[in-house]
Amino acid sequence: MNELTEAGKLYCANCTTPLEGEFCHHCGQSVHSVLKPVHHMLEDGMDMFLHVDGRILHTLPPLLAKPGFLTLEYFAGRRQRYVAPFRVMFVLCLMAFFAAHLAVGERPMVFGDDAVQVDVDAFKQARTPAEVDQALQRELAHLQPVRNLPAVGKMAASDIQEAERKLRKAAAKRRAELGDTSIVLLGPATAGTSGANRPGAAHRPDDPIKLLAQKPVQIRWLPDFINQRLTRAAKRLSDNLDALDSGGERAADAQERLISQLFSALPQTMLLLLPLFALLLKVVYLFRRRLYMEHLIVALHSHAFLFLSLLLVVVLTALKGWLQPHAAWLAQGLGWVRLALLVWMPVYLLLMQKRVYRQGWPMTIFKYLLVGYCYSFLLGMVLAAGFVWTLAH
Repeated sequence: MNELTEAGKLYCANCTTPLEGEFCHHCGQSVHSVLKPVHHMLEDGMDMFLHVDGRILHTLPPLLAKPGFLTLEYFAGRRQRYVAPFRVMFVLCLMAFFAAHLAVGERPMVFGDDAVQVDVDAFKQARTPAEVDQALQRELAHLQPVRNLPAVGKMAASDIQEAERKLRKAAAKRRAELGDTSIVLLGPATAGTSGANRPGAAHRPDDPIKLLAQKPVQIRWLPDFINQRLTRAAKRLSDNLDALDSGGERAADAQERLISQLFSALPQTMLLLLPLFALLLKVVYLFRRRLYMEHLIVALHSHAFLFLSLLLVVVLTALKGWLQPHAAWLAQGLGWVRLALLVWMPVYLLLMQKRVYRQGWPMTIFKYLLVGYCYSFLLGMVLAAGFVWTLAH
């Protein structure tokens, strides 16, 4: 008669707990040894990569196309097949800002490609040289709002000068078409230049930043080391603004350095906004009796979607610009896809808020607008603070 022999019991090498599987249920240590041949290590690494990749494939499509799905799955306890909310948000945040930084290029624009718009066709309707000069005055006046913005006008100075050059060239061409050979157009002084391009603007005696940098900061209720750091920050802020105002290679180097520092500070800025956004949701939905952690998960998935959308918008914009000279019809199609994605972003957030918190449409829309307004204000404040912090370093 055959007899069954019981196999020997295995014990955890770390805590000596009897094992019931490949992992110790007491301390979590694996039964497999780390001392193994190299080809086994490669196999384990490939398995881990494929496992993570599988979770990404289960996470990104619903994150982009199914508002609130991942959040509700997480609340229901079905979490293993998806990437954790903080991890997916953080990775997409880094990728989105990295792609945006690359898209900005060596000649960054603060407002984007359409920041400094000029209408070179404004002179076609002019019938006399005087009308050409009047049209030039009007177009140059349109550049003033950008030029007068603090710090931003300095960073966009090269773009403003390029726009002004195009306007003067178009005006000169129209005057030549009208038969006027005495091309005496308005110079920078009579065109109303001010701010970053006015001589000595950065050295005005009443400049508050200059006055702050000339003497040490002394706030009585702050420790001395903080006052010293504030003094150094004010000095660096003044130096950076002077570099941006100087023009030439020095201004280009300062602009590139500041843009790089700004993009490196944006991920930390967004991490600061996450708990504030979750707290805002907690206040708005105070009577829904949800934990703060639940609102934080909503905030993580919302921001992960926004960063994924931003990444796709940057990629579509780059592809559109690359394809425009070669396949204009395909570039136009990518433009429509980008527009659809931009429209989908606010709609997605509204549907997500409706599905997660399960309130009627009137109350959902009201709270959606309230949260959006408050969050936009917080975002503007934090980004402004981050911009000033970048100038001070």
